[in-house]
Amino acid sequence: MMKIKVNIVTPDGPVSETEADMVIAVTETGELGILPGHIAMVAPLDIGALRLKNGNSTEHVAVNGGFLEVRPDVVTVLAQSAELASRIDLARAELAKRKAEVELQQTTNKLERQMAELNLRRAINRINVSGM
Repeated sequence: MMKIKVNIVTPDGPVSETEADMVIAVTETGELGILPGHIAMVAPLDIGALRLKNGNSTEHVAVNGGFLEVRPDVVTVLAQSAELASRIDLARAELAKRKAEVELQQTTNKLERQMAELNLRRAINRINVSGM
């Protein structure tokens, strides 16, 4: 079976360079499955799990926004932040979740509330991905 090259990059540098049979990403309009030979496209990413399927195994990556660039032979994920499931510090993610929940309850400022909601979604995403 053909493979597609996958590069995951953040402002801090590369997170992963690998190959996959299929890539499944959470975009702002829903999930998108990408196989080798997919048409070229760009899509904005939402906070969610990027899944890299290889045979019967699946590697998960917590992605927090950014863009997905697809070419027939390579998928490039340009994310604001991304963490492989195996590298997520669960205790730190749970602490971030609790902190965001407290901020969400205590703030009345609209902008601060939106930031707390984003922080909460990111923390929940990391927790969910670490358990996959």
